[in-house]
Amino acid sequence: MAHTDSAKKRIKTNEKARVANKGKRSAMKTYMKRVQDAVNAGDKAKANAELIVATQKIDKAAKSRVLHPNNAARKKRVLAKLVGKMA
Repeated sequence: MAHTDSAKKRIKTNEKARVANKGKRSAMKTYMKRVQDAVNAGDKAKANAELIVATQKIDKAAKSRVLHPNNAARKKRVLAKLVGKMA
């Protein structure tokens, strides 16, 4: 257990940040799955709409450093490639 007051405060602060980051990461993954589901269903219009929302969620996660910006770029590229391959 932490001994100093500042260390005790950091424990509380880190826990709040962990919970907030988990929510952002979870939302991002949910919208990425929605894009995948739309692609698997063959619905190009829905896939494009979901891609826009997923891109926004990924950008928000990268902006708040939940994930590395390069990782975010890679995730967006993979999703866009999936949607772009649809006929």
